[in-house]
Amino acid sequence: MKLGMFMMPVHPLHRNPTETLREDREAIILADQLGFHDAFVGEHLSDKAENITNSLIFLATLIHSTKQIKLASGTCNLSQIHPTIIAAQAAMFDHLAEGRFILGVSPGALGSDAESIGILGQDRNKMFAEAIDVILAIWEREAPYDIDFPDNRYKVSTRQSLAADLGVGIMPKPFQTPRPEIVGTVVAPFSKGVIAMGERDFHPLSANFLLPQWVKTHWGNYAQGKEQAGVNANIADWRVARTIFVADDEHVARSYGRDDAASPYRFYYRQMLTKLMKSNRHEVFKERREQADSEITVDYVLDKLCICGTVSQVVDEILALREVTGDFGELVYAGMDWVDRDLSKRSMQLMAEQVMPRVNAATAAGSTRSLPVAA
Repeated sequence: MKLGMFMMPVHPLHRNPTETLREDREAIILADQLGFHDAFVGEHLSDKAENITNSLIFLATLIHSTKQIKLASGTCNLSQIHPTIIAAQAAMFDHLAEGRFILGVSPGALGSDAESIGILGQDRNKMFAEAIDVILAIWEREAPYDIDFPDNRYKVSTRQSLAADLGVGIMPKPFQTPRPEIVGTVVAPFSKGVIAMGERDFHPLSANFLLPQWVKTHWGNYAQGKEQAGVNANIADWRVARTIFVADDEHVARSYGRDDAASPYRFYYRQMLTKLMKSNRHEVFKERREQADSEITVDYVLDKLCICGTVSQVVDEILALREVTGDFGELVYAGMDWVDRDLSKRSMQLMAEQVMPRVNAATAAGSTRSLPVAA
C-alpha cells in the first residue's frame, strides 16, 4: 500500500495567506523527502480558509523543490474553466514536471465559486462530464480537432485559423503517453460517478470525510464500471483518504488530534460539518440515512473520522479500517493547518517511517492487528 497526501488544509481565517501558502508548500516538500508517493492539492476561488485558488499554479512552484513525489491537482474544477484551457495547461504542466503529474478532476462543489462566475443554477456535473470528453478528445486527436459531441456545450476546432507549417492551431500533447493518470475524488455514498470512472479508466480517491462503511461502496461501483468496459479492476488504482495524526505520546495525540480547543483537526471538522450542513451534503457523516441531524456533532464526527494516537494505535486503526473497506492501493494522508509545526511534521515522519511499514508488513502477513515494533 502506497502513502499519499491530500492538501486541503483548512486554515483559520485570521492567518496570513502568504504564510499559509508557504506552509502548504513546506508540507509537500517534507512529504517528498519522506517518500510519499503523491500529493494532491485542492482549489477554490472563493474560500478564505482554503486559499489555493489554482492547484496547477501552486504545484508549479514545487516542481524544482521536489525530487520524486508526483504532483497532483486535487482537483481542477472543470465546470469553472473551458476544457481547452485545462487540456493545454495540464499538458504543459506534465512536460514541466517530466511526467511527475496526476490530473485530479471534479465538477467543483463550492456554491460561492459557482455563483461568482455565474453558473450557480447550472448542472455542474453535466458540465464536468462534457469537459472530460473534450479534454480527452483534444489529447487523442490531431489539429484541427473538430470536436462537436452531441449534447455537449463545448465545441473545439482550429480549422479556420490552422497554419500547420507555423505550428499555429496545434495544441500540446502531454508528456506521458497517452495521457497522465486521471483521478476523481469521490464523496457521495454509492456514487454512480465512480462507475463512469471505471468505464473511462479514471481512478477513484475516496474522500477523508466519508464514513468507512460508505467508502466501501465506492470499490464495488468502480469494479462494476471496469467490468462494463471489459477490464478487470485493479485494487492498486483505488486511493482512500483519511484524517490521521500520529504522535509519540498518547495524551498528546488525543489532545492535538481531537480534544484541545485549538486542535487543527477539531477546527477542520467544525468547518467541514458546517459547510456540508449548509449545502445539505452532510449525509456523508451519517451511519444511516435516517440518522437525526442533531446527532451529527463535531465530537461525533471526530470520533468517527479522525484517526489519532501512537504508532501502534494508528496502525491498528488503519488495519481496522481495511477490514471494513477491503483492500485499497493507497492511503492518502489529509493535510491540516500547522498549529504546532513540530507535532505536525513529526506526525508525517511517523506516518511514513513507522506506521506504513508496519501496516504493509501486517497486511502481507494476513494480520488484522499491528506487528510489534522491531527492536
